Amino acid sequence: MAYEFKQKLPNPNYDNVFDVTPDEVKNNAQELTLIDVRQPEEYTGELGHVQNAQLVVLGEIPDQIKNIPTDKPVVFICRSGMRSAQASAYAHSLGIKNTYNMLGGMLLWNQLALPTEK
Repeated sequence: MAYEFKQKLPNPNYDNVFDVTPDEVKNNAQELTLIDVRQPEEYTGELGHVQNAQLVVLGEIPDQIKNIPTDKPVVFICRSGMRSAQASAYAHSLGIKNTYNMLGGMLLWNQLALPTEK
């Protein structure tokens, strides 16, 4: 059975998008598909990225959506949570229902001192 988020809040900017907390993403990462939608230089930059997060730049989502595994919940990640919410809304519009936005993006992830890779 697919992982069910315990804490999910409706995103204030997009219908059908739910925000999930960095803590819950970290604690259940092995049960999730993590997609980072930032630019390559951000992915390897000072904020780093979540371990095992796949880089798919936001502008490439329309072309890459068919390559994103949907057997697990898909969590989109960006710097602050805006681009990833947009990606989640787009994926949902294509019929991928099990998508989420990581609340606060890598800024909040780093504030919480969660582990990153560069």
